Amino acid sequence: MFDPTQLPVMSLAGEAAVAPARLSPTALRQRFAQTLAWDPEISTETDDRLAAPFRRAAVLIPLVERPEGVTVLLTRRTDHLTSHAGQVSFPGGRSEDYDSSPIETALRETEEEIGLSRHRIEIIGVLPDYATISAYRVTPVVALVAPPFTLQVDPGEVAEAFEVPLAWLMDGQHHQRREVNLPQGGSRAFYTMPYEQYFVWGATAAMLRNLFHFLRA
Repeated sequence: MFDPTQLPVMSLAGEAAVAPARLSPTALRQRFAQTLAWDPEISTETDDRLAAPFRRAAVLIPLVERPEGVTVLLTRRTDHLTSHAGQVSFPGGRSEDYDSSPIETALRETEEEIGLSRHRIEIIGVLPDYATISAYRVTPVVALVAPPFTLQVDPGEVAEAFEVPLAWLMDGQHHQRREVNLPQGGSRAFYTMPYEQYFVWGATAAMLRNLFHFLRA
């Protein structure tokens, strides 16, 4: 495993920020109700060396309706986990046989991980599945969250939950591109979005990039 924070920034994505008028709750609902052409970015995390079949998973992209502007609710995983320890992620996880849909997976996992009741959550759409190097095919479920709400994080999985302004994340000037050389040869490029003391990268940053492209369409 490598430390992405120690790798140099190769470039910035650099696209103009999504217009503020497109980031209001009303505009977000309207955008997901539309069918517009747009191009998601292809995952560079997976390749033909993955022998195992993909397992299903889903995450929730919670967009919190704050008076000062919509924010994105994220979590930081605990440091003792065997995979992705300490990383910033969306609430979510592996689908179970009893889940009726990816949306149900995302809602169930969110309630289990951070105690956010589904009664405060309004599903507005889904983004394209994202395939990870750990052989998961993840469905990002986008939702608006209406305050007030109280979170109760599961200390076995989540160290903390925090919010980042959606407008900050939807600005290509904040999307860094870094690259790591792989032991087996070749390299892997990925996006990072450092915000204050938090370091957003990997699959979480990639799914935010797809939300960015979707809202710009």
